[in-house]
Amino acid sequence: MSAPATILAQVAASVSDSLTNIMSDSIDAVNTMTSLGIQVADSSGNLDNLDNPAIKDLSVWELCMEGGWVMIPLALLAIVAIYIFFERSIMIKRAAYEDTTFMQRIKDYIHEGEIESARNLCFKTDTPYARLIDKGISRIGRQMNDVLVAIENTGNIEVANLGKGLTWLATTAAGAPMIGFLGTVMGMVKAFYNLASAGSNANIDVLAGGIYEALVTTVAGLMVGILALFAYNYLVSKINGVMNNMEAKTMEFMDLLNEPAK
Repeated sequence: MSAPATILAQVAASVSDSLTNIMSDSIDAVNTMTSLGIQVADSSGNLDNLDNPAIKDLSVWELCMEGGWVMIPLALLAIVAIYIFFERSIMIKRAAYEDTTFMQRIKDYIHEGEIESARNLCFKTDTPYARLIDKGISRIGRQMNDVLVAIENTGNIEVANLGKGLTWLATTAAGAPMIGFLGTVMGMVKAFYNLASAGSNANIDVLAGGIYEALVTTVAGLMVGILALFAYNYLVSKINGVMNNMEAKTMEFMDLLNEPAK
């Protein structure tokens, strides 16, 4: 269950180291270009314009648009992760419903020999633990080991059904930061290519577009990955709670079958 967390930690460390190197190179380039810009301004009498640059405020939407096409797969991953989280949350909440009188009624039906009534109660309850008990009731009369194996197999199926879609969350938690990092590398390549192409006309604006794309995609990738990781761990903890309840009901049912006949 901790594999996505380990992967995300490794990805974050890799992104951090790479960004440190990239941004160090970028800062050196910006400092060089700033020095050139100041020299030009001094010679042309435009120093006041450099000291008071016009700053344009960007909305969140405009900032996202600066990320380029890499923001599209990140947005798709975010939408899928949100859908899986809410859909699985609803299903797990239904599965976690517990009727406190269920096992006592099952016990009464079995002691009275009303096997069909016990199975009908399981069908009406319609929860994972009820389906486990129904499978056990259907095996009454066989060896205890056969009953237990049948219940365990049904439990494995129920857990697998509850965990549908969690693989996508785990993949998003590990993959989104990598996609963001891809956008970072592409943005920096674009920035330095534009810088080289500008030649003697190079200025800070040449780097701006690439740096925007680089930083925006990194932030977006990490945000999607972190949210997906939290969602994954939350759902896993809820599924573990359902599993513990199923195991408790199974043990209670097996104790019931082992009770001496009155």
